[in-house]
Amino acid sequence: MKSNLSFYFAVFLRRIHYFLIVFLTVAAISITLARILPPSYYSEARLVVEPPVIDTSSGRPQPGQLGAAEELQIIEEQLMTRQNLLDIARRENAFENMGDMTADEIVAKMVKKTSITRIAGRGQATLMYVGFSSTDPKKAATIVNDYVSLILKNNAAEKLARANSKLEFFQRETDRLGALLQDQSAKITEFKNSNIDALPDTLNYRLSQQTTLQDQLNTIQRQLANLQEQRRNLVDLFNATGQVGNASGNNLSPEQKTLIKLQDQLRQALAVYSPENPKVKLIQKQIEQQKAIVAGQISAGSGGTNNPNSLLDINLASIDSQIKILEDQHKQVTDQLAKLKDSIDRTPANAIKLGELDREYQNTQRQYNTAVANLSQASINERVQSDSKGQRIAVIEPPTVPNKPAKPNRLLIAVGGTLFGAFLGAALIALLELLNNSIRRPTEITKQLGITPIATVPYIRTPMELVMRRAVLSLVFVVVVIGIPAALYAIHTYYMPLDLIYDKLAHKIRSFV
Repeated sequence: MKSNLSFYFAVFLRRIHYFLIVFLTVAAISITLARILPPSYYSEARLVVEPPVIDTSSGRPQPGQLGAAEELQIIEEQLMTRQNLLDIARRENAFENMGDMTADEIVAKMVKKTSITRIAGRGQATLMYVGFSSTDPKKAATIVNDYVSLILKNNAAEKLARANSKLEFFQRETDRLGALLQDQSAKITEFKNSNIDALPDTLNYRLSQQTTLQDQLNTIQRQLANLQEQRRNLVDLFNATGQVGNASGNNLSPEQKTLIKLQDQLRQALAVYSPENPKVKLIQKQIEQQKAIVAGQISAGSGGTNNPNSLLDINLASIDSQIKILEDQHKQVTDQLAKLKDSIDRTPANAIKLGELDREYQNTQRQYNTAVANLSQASINERVQSDSKGQRIAVIEPPTVPNKPAKPNRLLIAVGGTLFGAFLGAALIALLELLNNSIRRPTEITKQLGITPIATVPYIRTPMELVMRRAVLSLVFVVVVIGIPAALYAIHTYYMPLDLIYDKLAHKIRSFV
């Protein structure tokens, strides 16, 4: 184990020039960059979303209302627009040699130098950190101040514009729904006026009226039938007796009453049997005999002073007058019943149509009430935003001019680069050793050739070789330690700053990828 360590140490010493070249090159570049890289100053402002002084939400989310996190996200997107970044960069002359930069390069560098961080969560304040890095501390603070001013201005203007837009929308919606409500009300009124006799709210009254009229019609029909019966009896009596008696039959003789009964029996029989039926013929014969008896009584007891035909006409005229009145009443009640039936038949269809109109009216009324409530809320919100009493963004800590650069960390670059150079140098020697398959130790001769050497003689350099080796190492040391830093300094000073070269290379690599 000890011999192996001695061998590898000897190999390291033999190849130390490779280690020194890599190590000194990387170390020189790191130390040079740590010395000549321009300082970068970082200025930052801290903002917070303050709750509204006057809460108009009443605990309910309002239409179009944004949360604090969403509001900050929108603000960030508006702030980082191309036009805003170009305006701020050109106004503040944010970078050196801006005349040689394109608009896309300016925007890309502004985005790279700008830092925006949002912090939001349940139960904690919503914060935003806005920062900018620059080689000039005053420019860094000025640009951050421009960012903050733009955020506050745009936020206030955006909220007020949003409140005004909402107010105008609900005002138009309220006017539209109000006009629609009036039009719907006019339609309902016109329909009710056109169908005033067949509306569903009077259906029960018309049904009861129909029942009453039907009862009246039945009564008229009964009275009319009685008068018609009385008239027939009066005519039959006159035809049978030649006299006009009381319809009730109180002044008739027994023979006359018998005649009237026989005539009634004949009418009933004819309603059942044919005129040729023996029963009908028997009743007719009895009537003829009874008529002869009654006629003889009338001839014997007649005084000849009264005119029966005149008395019959008077009674018939009285009965016909009553029948005419009842028939007129019958026609009038029948017409009323027909009209009621027509209105009752039309009522279900009218009820359906009126229900549709009412539903449309109620639906429009609910929309109108909602629009009026939203209009009132929007009006309050507009006044709150005008007075800056709503949710707003406030500056907790304004940007300040930094006293010391935030980067680069020169010590970290120098030490880290130096250590990385040592690692690369050692890695190069290890790689060369792995790729070297030549025989250099007695054990390797035995292992690869299968023979055991008696003795080994190491390679002995001549004095001239030693001088040349030392001269080469010294030259390499001078070139690496002095030449590389000098070249980097010259490029940085006389051609282009190294940070700009890095940015261009990174941009080309990203474009290629």
